[in-house]
Amino acid sequence: MTKTRTAVCACGRLTATCNGEPARVIACACVDCQRRTGSDYGVGLYFPEGQVMTSGVSKLFARTSNAGLSVRCHFCPDCGTTLHWTLELRPGLVGIAAGAFVDNDIPAPNFAVFARNRRPWTHLPDGPSFEAMP
Repeated sequence: MTKTRTAVCACGRLTATCNGEPARVIACACVDCQRRTGSDYGVGLYFPEGQVMTSGVSKLFARTSNAGLSVRCHFCPDCGTTLHWTLELRPGLVGIAAGAFVDNDIPAPNFAVFARNRRPWTHLPDGPSFEAMP
């Protein structure tokens, strides 16, 4: 049976339903993820786009990554929660914010990127850790 997980913004108006397991789970400590989350790093579950169905109105914030590639973040215009995003670096995948999932039954990060930006007191998840984007 395929696992279905639902992610919801703070006000509940924007949702993402994800079927199956994520292709990867990444803890990212780049400055942009730190600013997006207000934390030392963001954790995203990346699903093949065919496994993700979004509903509700989102607003788009597009930026350029450190590698010069597009990052397109969709956030709720009412509460401001960034719920999902796409990366030009990883075409065909949709990132979903780990903290937005309704259930706690989500896999731990497979690896960490931009570890050079973490605060000294932050412990990154087990697995490979890269100082920048590998």
